[in-house]
Amino acid sequence: MGNKKKETKEKPLEKMTSKELRELAMNTDGVTGAHGMNKEELISEIRKARGIEEPTRKKTDTGVRELKKKIRELKAKRESAQASQDERMAGIYRKRMIRLKKKTRRVA
Repeated sequence: MGNKKKETKEKPLEKMTSKELRELAMNTDGVTGAHGMNKEELISEIRKARGIEEPTRKKTDTGVRELKKKIRELKAKRESAQASQDERMAGIYRKRMIRLKKKTRRVA
């Protein structure tokens, strides 16, 4: 019978709760001010202290300003469609505007 010691594997930082991350940060050298940080900040600081490279996130090609510019353009198109009694296109532009507004909330 082999006396194998079971290795306890630490769960990924993203799966930990803020409380667990805060405890881990306090026990890690190089991390200060853990109590004032939110979860994303804690993960970032722990990674820096451990020398773990930050994973690159998929870059969103549009920011809030670009989205709002598109919304203004759609609003103008919708108004012109309403003026020409084209209710079908006005509805389509309205739905596109709603979709873009939801995106701005997610990006912000």
